[in-house]
Amino acid sequence: MQYCPDIEVEGKLDSLEFSRFSGWFGRIRYNLSTMATEANSTTQIGVKAKLLDGAAVAAEIKQEVAEDVRLLWERHEIQPCLAAVRVGDDAASEVYVRNKIRACREVGIRSEHYALPASTTQIELFDLIALLNVRGDIDGILVQLPLPLEIDEASTIEAVDPWKDVDGFHPTNVGKLAMGRPAFVPCTPGGIMELLERRRVPLRGVNACVIGRSQIVGRPMAQLLLQKDATVTICHSRTRDLPSVTRQADILVVAIGRAGFIRSNHIKPGATVIDVGMNQVADEAVARSLFGDELERRLQIIAKRGYTLVGDVNAAEADEIAGRRTLVPGGVGLLTVAMLMSNTLKAARLRRGLQDDK
Repeated sequence: MQYCPDIEVEGKLDSLEFSRFSGWFGRIRYNLSTMATEANSTTQIGVKAKLLDGAAVAAEIKQEVAEDVRLLWERHEIQPCLAAVRVGDDAASEVYVRNKIRACREVGIRSEHYALPASTTQIELFDLIALLNVRGDIDGILVQLPLPLEIDEASTIEAVDPWKDVDGFHPTNVGKLAMGRPAFVPCTPGGIMELLERRRVPLRGVNACVIGRSQIVGRPMAQLLLQKDATVTICHSRTRDLPSVTRQADILVVAIGRAGFIRSNHIKPGATVIDVGMNQVADEAVARSLFGDELERRLQIIAKRGYTLVGDVNAAEADEIAGRRTLVPGGVGLLTVAMLMSNTLKAARLRRGLQDDK
């Protein structure tokens, strides 16, 4: 037996013939008890926040996956396979899927890419998912979101076999995560936990705040932090006096989809800030308010490409008060892809009763 090549499937399905107080931060007055609390923060306040290198951790994870994939082939002649399904012409989705297919090649996972037109019906999509569910050589199924408005996302997620749900979105896997017995952890929260644990960021007993309550990031992120004995608060668009809540957090995870929304007045001195956001900024005036030392490089990117990617956190202000923070780009996004590879390998093992074969 040999490794099989990746498969690209383009076009419409034919009878199943296819095999996310403005301004600077003023003086802060603390009473003695507040000063004592901050002395026990998860990090020491420095001149600049330490950057948490998501790219390096993602590379570590992918290297580990690649080695385990190699061993799985040597011992059992099994090569994990991920089927990626994309519907429509969303440019961002096309880039995301392409990056995931590339990562499969890098770690030795076989992939099949089904690029379906926007005219694909829900029945046709469900037919494809049903076929992938029963194929023994397919270990993971990824349906790239968002889907066209005509297709119901919740029903589509439920159509995927939970044992092949490497995104961790199926209600069965959501329930298992809530019970503390996860099979597949959603990739972005899972990647963030890997980053925190591998970089030895304290979790037990700390105050953690998650801004955003989506099923993809916010809610599972809170569950994972709680399972590591953090004291967790979830904030959202209806939270009153948001800065007063977030300033209590030793770990602040932000996933709201608003460029540079979180500023210095939201951040506790010395906190660890995880920026999940990925937003496009084309206005140079806006960029000048978001970046410090790398402003000139970002302005050059805008001039060349028309926009630059920024997170939900104002990086320039966060650098002056946080203890640690992640980069955008080059942070959480890379971890998400790496965890997808890890989940696909896990699915291949679980489906064959080889979860202990490491």
